[in-house]
Amino acid sequence: MSDCVVSDTGAARPNLLPETDLARRLFATLREKSFDGVGITREAYGPGERMAHALVRGEAEALGLEVTTDPVGNLYMTLPGADRAAPRLLTGSHLDSVPKGGNFDGAAGVLAGLAAVAGLKRAGFVPARDITVMAIRAEEAGAWFPTSYPGSRGALGRLKAEELQVRRQDSGRTLAEHMREEGFDPSFAERGEAAITPANTAAFLELHIEQGPVLDAEAVPVGIVTGIPGSRRLRQGRVLGEYNHSGGTPRRYRRDAAIALAELALALDEEWARLEALGHRLVCTFCTLATTAEAGFTKIPGEATFMLDVRSVNPASVDAIFAELARKVPEIEARRGVRFDLGPETGSLASPMDAGLRAGLARAADAVGVRWMDMASGGGHDAAAFGAAGIPTAMLFVRNQNGSHNPHEAMRDEDFAEACKVMTRWLADAAG
Repeated sequence: MSDCVVSDTGAARPNLLPETDLARRLFATLREKSFDGVGITREAYGPGERMAHALVRGEAEALGLEVTTDPVGNLYMTLPGADRAAPRLLTGSHLDSVPKGGNFDGAAGVLAGLAAVAGLKRAGFVPARDITVMAIRAEEAGAWFPTSYPGSRGALGRLKAEELQVRRQDSGRTLAEHMREEGFDPSFAERGEAAITPANTAAFLELHIEQGPVLDAEAVPVGIVTGIPGSRRLRQGRVLGEYNHSGGTPRRYRRDAAIALAELALALDEEWARLEALGHRLVCTFCTLATTAEAGFTKIPGEATFMLDVRSVNPASVDAIFAELARKVPEIEARRGVRFDLGPETGSLASPMDAGLRAGLARAADAVGVRWMDMASGGGHDAAAFGAAGIPTAMLFVRNQNGSHNPHEAMRDEDFAEACKVMTRWLADAAG
């Protein structure tokens, strides 16, 4: 690579490289301090997340960054720009984890931001506007609290007052109580106040490990995310049939809830395959399929339960699965003599990433010689909350082996370094 690169305006600037050794050291410390004997556990609004925030705060202070915390606990580490009043560039992710998870999910985005800013600072680069690295609280809330993105939505003024009363699954205490225990002020969120707005933030970029196998299969180190999927979910689905003796009841007299549920699962899987062949991109997952304990070994299952999660960036793809569900349920009920109770439906809206930011990331990747591909996200991320709040938002994925939310996450150093180069160049171009 040459000693100079050319910006989008055509002006030459010194080659700016991220401090990936800094990130590598912090990854090792995070692993050492949050290894639970099986994987990594950093509890949302708990000791593990607290440790991680203290670690990166100390590193930011050592780098000479401006460090602040908002009332709901998010951490901001800022490289000051020439115009302090200009809307800032914000990059970051989360530091909490699922129980017995991996070391890179979330943390990669925070440490990439620090590596990029450290590289800019070392080179004497003074951005035109502030560049802020954000360590967000509680993105993995689904594993701890039954709500989504309380840290980012709390900063964006979009966390509802009633959500502060949800209880953490391991402690039984409320989100508000845990916030106060960590020294924060949940009344800020209760009042609907915001630390991050479209007026003070020009863009948000989140780097994250890919949570699936696409980049690894395609032998590409970096993905530029086109959008975060929306979802429709059934969390309390039931099939009601009739318990009866498993040995004494012929097939024609059975009202078997388990077989009825299996038939529905197979039908939706076949519809998923058909839609994919037509060009739809979606996922359809029966997260649980279970009979009740009452069935035992000698009874025909009279009840079965299930949870269904359907996601796509394209709402029409999700709706097509639910249309098939609506067609199949009465057919199966009539044939099997059962009744489906789908329960309440929950879900989320899809969040397309900003086209202009995606184009800028593509130019940055090309400029530093990093191979990339467009791809949709499979999971939800804090970036969705920023997009929903009207802030231009983008995401970078890093190739990662063995998925995520498990102890075997295996992001390679060289892939992380490639993604950090793209981020550093993009920050320099966008804030230069």
